[in-house]
This record gives sequence, C-alpha cells and structure tokens, in this order.
Amino acid sequence: MTTGIALSVKANLGVSPVSSIPYTMTCIFGLEMGKGTILFHSFLVLLQIILLRKNFKLINLAQVLVGIVFGYFTTFCNWGVSQVFPKAITNYPLRILLLILSIIFIAWGLFFYVPANIMPLAGEGFISALSEITKIQFHKCKIIFDMSLVVISFACCMIFIHSIGSVGLGTLLAAFFVGFVLGFLNKWFGNWRDKILKTKKLKD
Repeated sequence: MTTGIALSVKANLGVSPVSSIPYTMTCIFGLEMGKGTILFHSFLVLLQIILLRKNFKLINLAQVLVGIVFGYFTTFCNWGVSQVFPKAITNYPLRILLLILSIIFIAWGLFFYVPANIMPLAGEGFISALSEITKIQFHKCKIIFDMSLVVISFACCMIFIHSIGSVGLGTLLAAFFVGFVLGFLNKWFGNWRDKILKTKKLKD
C-alpha cells in the first residue's frame, strides 16, 4: 500500500484521499510524509476515543502502532521511489503510468490486509466508530470521510500554498479505481488468498 502511495506522490497528479492529509502537511509545513502519516493516524485514534468514549476498546490503541509502522513504510517507499526517479517527472504518459501502478499497488495491499482482520488502519477504525455512532452504513461513512479529507486538503493547500497540492486527477481516479481493482483481484484471486489466510472471501 505504501509503495502505491509513494508512486502516486512521484506521479504528482494527486494522492489517494486517505493520504491527502499527510501529504498536505508535507506541502504546507515541509513535514516528512511518513511522520505526517503517523500524526494523522494518531489523531484519528483520538477522535475514535472521543466518539466512542466508554465503548472504545483498549485493543484499538494498537492502531497507533499500526500507524507508526505504516508511516515508516511510507518514508521508506518514498525514499525507494526517489532513488529510481531522482528528478521530477515531466513526461505526462509516465506520470499516468505511475498513477495506474499506484492504484494497483494500493488495491493489492488492501486485498491482503483487510481480510487478515488483525487490526484496522486508523482510517477504517474511525469510519467504523462514525458508523456506530451515527447508525449510517459503513460504506456511506467511508464516502463522507474520503470526501471530507479531499475537501480539507484542497482548502488548506489553496489557502496556504495557493496550489491544489495533494489533490488532483489522481485523487479522483484513486477514489474510484482502487475499489474497482480490488473487486477484480477478489474475484480472480480471492479463493487462492483465502486458502492462505483461511478466511472468508471479501464481497465484490
């Protein structure tokens, strides 16, 4: 997943909604994206505590640890991609190619991560908490959540750096096609994965 994020950053066409806030921190404050990811995930866990209060399970604090690992992998993958492409890419077809690869990598990561059902990322944890409190279906809460992140990122970038920054064509494409590719992977490779994980197949 973090390889996909790093590729989207290098494509410079807009990152996926859930990565838009950390990358906005990079664009505005110069904060390294991995550290921004850790801060963002920790903030989402704090919001879960506020929303759920006594219903918040202590085990969900492990989402902070997941966020730390995710953040450091983001840092490593950004570094790795920068070694392959040390300069800014101006070739538009190559940028599109990197964006497509980004979507595939993110979907591939989700393909394995979600059904493992060990500990959700803080984003999914927050969406679950929001769904529990509002009684709105999870997928609808996810749409609201993703749209909110995009709007906040866009507004902050326009106000502080007078640029769209982390939001762009790639953001919109990722919002749609990650789920599309994930459905394709689940349809064709889901049974193989489930034999490894000994878990139920994801719904398409």
